[in-house]
Amino acid sequence: MNLDNTLFDGIQKLAEESPRRRMHYDLRTQAFAEGWTDMSQRILNVMMPDTQVPIHRHSHTSESIIICRGKVRVECYDDQGKKISEHVLEAGGECPGVQVPMGVYHTTRCLVPGSVIFEAKDRPYDPETTEEFL
Repeated sequence: MNLDNTLFDGIQKLAEESPRRRMHYDLRTQAFAEGWTDMSQRILNVMMPDTQVPIHRHSHTSESIIICRGKVRVECYDDQGKKISEHVLEAGGECPGVQVPMGVYHTTRCLVPGSVIFEAKDRPYDPETTEEFL
């Protein structure tokens, strides 16, 4: 499988049609529904600038975020909601990725339509336990 613009463009079309204005593409070897044999999370996330990613944190894993296409800003916050850092990730730029430490509140803001990020965590998404929102 090539992780190329043909794939990204197809996912972008779905993101443009989605009410959330983003769409993920699962890269795990086995999906969550197949019995949890692949305990990681490896996804492509294609985003539009008007998407809203709530400020959240992961209590049991860090998160790697790498830009593949476009430009995003990753913002980190302390427990009181004060911004403590921000990182602009641009494909081909000086900083193409960040590692968000376990327990740090963060969000991603899309700066260019059709931006594609690769996200990796130690655990798959579980709406009951994966995220805590600020």
